[in-house]
Amino acid sequence: MSYSKTFKELDKSQHDRASFDCGEAELNDFIQTQAAKHMQAGISRTMVLPACTPLPNQKYPICSFYTIAPSSICRDTLPQAMGKKLPRYPIPVFLLAQLAVHKEFHGSGLGKASLIKALEYLWEINAHMRAYAIVVDCLTGQAESFYAKYGFEVLCEINGRVRMFIPMKTVGQLFT
Repeated sequence: MSYSKTFKELDKSQHDRASFDCGEAELNDFIQTQAAKHMQAGISRTMVLPACTPLPNQKYPICSFYTIAPSSICRDTLPQAMGKKLPRYPIPVFLLAQLAVHKEFHGSGLGKASLIKALEYLWEINAHMRAYAIVVDCLTGQAESFYAKYGFEVLCEINGRVRMFIPMKTVGQLFT
């Protein structure tokens, strides 16, 4: 299976969600049953990287996807040097809610490419609607190591998961 060069908004009439398998049941379940509902409700946006060739059902398999949503954090969760410069009310951030790669592409660099596309997309949105940082809640220790390689730092623990963040000014240095 080879993949397209362009991420597209999830369209359940075009993208085969059922065949996606990244090896993590929670992420598989999200793309298969929740992503389209969340988009319809207006709470997140899921972008997929489809395969180049459709399946017999005429839908394109999903090779990778990411989901983003607006969110906020309390300044008290930030490192003290950063937090003291911010207001006491909730700080707007972008949540990189999901990022997964089909297991056929594990180890191919598609995870890194997907993260870069997600960061680039959020940087573009930031030009119109400002956020202080991008946060991600890590499902596994492996995910935590992955994000740390690309400059994300541990913020806090939330619901038993490590929450990491990268300031938007750091992201901006990648794309300006």
